[in-house]
Amino acid sequence: MSFLRKSRNLFNAVGAARQNAKLFNAAIAQRGYSSKSEDDGATFPGARNASFVNDLKLTLPEDYAPIPIYRVMDRDGYILNKNEDPQLSQEVVEKMFRDMLLLSTMDKILYESQRQGRISFYMTNFGEEASHIGSAAALEMRDIIYGQYREAGVLVWRGFRIDQFIDQCYGNVDDLGRGKQMPVHYGSKELNFVTISSPLSTQIPQAVGAAYALKRRLDNDACVICYFGEGAASEGDTHAAFNFAATLECPVILFCRNNGFAISTPSNEQYRGDGIAGRGPMGYGIATIRVDGTDVFAVYNAMKKAREYVLRENKPIVFEALAYRVGHHSTSDDSTAYRSADEIDVWNTFEHPISKLKKYMVHKGWFNEQEETEFVSTVRKQVLKQIAVSEKKLKPNWREMFEGVYDTIPDHLQQQQRELEQHIEAHKEFYPLKSFKQ
Repeated sequence: MSFLRKSRNLFNAVGAARQNAKLFNAAIAQRGYSSKSEDDGATFPGARNASFVNDLKLTLPEDYAPIPIYRVMDRDGYILNKNEDPQLSQEVVEKMFRDMLLLSTMDKILYESQRQGRISFYMTNFGEEASHIGSAAALEMRDIIYGQYREAGVLVWRGFRIDQFIDQCYGNVDDLGRGKQMPVHYGSKELNFVTISSPLSTQIPQAVGAAYALKRRLDNDACVICYFGEGAASEGDTHAAFNFAATLECPVILFCRNNGFAISTPSNEQYRGDGIAGRGPMGYGIATIRVDGTDVFAVYNAMKKAREYVLRENKPIVFEALAYRVGHHSTSDDSTAYRSADEIDVWNTFEHPISKLKKYMVHKGWFNEQEETEFVSTVRKQVLKQIAVSEKKLKPNWREMFEGVYDTIPDHLQQQQRELEQHIEAHKEFYPLKSFKQ
């Protein structure tokens, strides 16, 4: 091959390479990626809008400022910025306050019910009432809720009755779950509240899937909100859910109740990053809000904005509500083993959500102490009366344990049911069959 011909081929190859590089960079730019200049080289598809540098430097956690915490009220119930006052009516604020009181009162009695051996398990919501009520008040009833196990206030706001709470805890014939769940594992199809399950984080990918289904509907006007604790955020399911929510762009609000403790493990032993909010923008490319979870107005305002965003953009949002778990993790826990009574007292006295809202109502002239006392007394009587009724109700028929999963019970479960029936018939004197519906 002649030198001239070789030169011409080389020239054509270089020209083609340059043209391909321009086409490549143009295509990448259309996908939202860019580099500082064409001379920097090809733009990598794995990084978004990242510039090139020529001096090597580690990127450290302290190079980033923590995501700020949005707050509307101070601990004395005063609005810090009048422009952020949600301007809620007296009727709405009073409902918020009453629902928090109802939840707290019911919690105290049912907790003691477990201690008396009348139910097997219970979890209180002390210190987190504002994150429940503030978020629920900003949602629409058509929005779908996936809870963990400390979101009873969301159900209270939506109209779940005292008898429904207690029937579930006692697992009787009127329990909507037919006695198949532990206490506090509520669910209500009527209220668009998906039944709670015990394993941590399983509800998060499920919620993202539900949000994706909503997105595919024509003229969708509903979103999904998924509640979970910061301890649950350490599970692998959370990573999968966040990533799917981001890449599939689902209208889901990923609501983390960061109350400082995963059972007996404080948050500083669970993660090293900036809470759960810090994972949103940099880790997964998800819009993020962080709020004071003891401030019902901050939670309300932020939830309104979050809902507007996910519906308008068809994208997810990470919502972190920072609070403090005043009560024990559950009746299986003694929190005094890993934190001081003085620490609990500070949060129970000065930063308690019910106390903050009460002070706000006093400033507005909307609070009546006698009405509060009478309301709490009425709720106590209702709860105690319902416990006496619920614990006397029959349990669901034991055969129902085989139902409700499959449309048609498969052969192997039918065989198990027959074997159990034969066993009980042979040894019925050892079973409290009179306590079960026949």
